Amino acid sequence: MSHIDDASALSVSWRKSSYSDTGAQCVECAIVDAGTVAVRDSKNPNGPALLLGRGQLAAFVSAAATGRFGGLG
Repeated sequence: MSHIDDASALSVSWRKSSYSDTGAQCVECAIVDAGTVAVRDSKNPNGPALLLGRGQLAAFVSAAATGRFGGLG
């Protein structure tokens, strides 16, 4: 896992989940290359983004779905 300080510097197409509503709790994902996905806060498109391998992204989503980040959300 790594990061980039300014997500807008990536030349990618960002996508928000279809489950997202107009609320403020949204993340966006983008495919950077065959093995890397970027994740950013939709409210801060010029802020940092996590750069995750596909396996790391799967583990992140699983942890979030099962509440292992305790108190977030």
